[in-house]
Amino acid sequence: MSDTYLDSIALTRTLPCLAEPGRLIVIGRPNQALDEVLPYLAALPGVIAYNPDAGTLTFRRQPGFLTLYPDKVYITQVRDAAEGLELLAALKDAINAAWANRQSLAAVTAARRAPRPLDVYALLPQTNCRRCGEATCMAFAFGLLQQRRTLDECPLLQKEAAFADRRTTLAAML
Repeated sequence: MSDTYLDSIALTRTLPCLAEPGRLIVIGRPNQALDEVLPYLAALPGVIAYNPDAGTLTFRRQPGFLTLYPDKVYITQVRDAAEGLELLAALKDAINAAWANRQSLAAVTAARRAPRPLDVYALLPQTNCRRCGEATCMAFAFGLLQQRRTLDECPLLQKEAAFADRRTTLAAML
């Protein structure tokens, strides 16, 4: 059984990144389909969405996102083609590392999706106290999802025993 899954991911195209003007979306093509390795990659941290039926897996990266399909890869908010090539090479290495360690990873077979703002908001105190620096708890929920805020910035979640379970749930969710 080989521990190398991919030999390469070729850069096939770049597009302007609409989310971040001046940046690119890099599109790559793996030398073989990623179907077999996607369930193992879905077990890694940073996954925000996984659809095993469609064969799509999305990771959050700073900045932007990395989305894998069986036959292509999209990386958003890339500076230039040179950085895109570096990221594709690093992704190939990460895929090969996950494949080599697949016996120690629990392959994910169920769909996963990123939490939505209302999912996070439902677990916040909903007092709109502004002590976190945001005008509302909903704004704080968006900040958490965008990783501009941390749970530690909500004093009520920190200090109130009544919110301990919610804090634990939010920490696992985020």
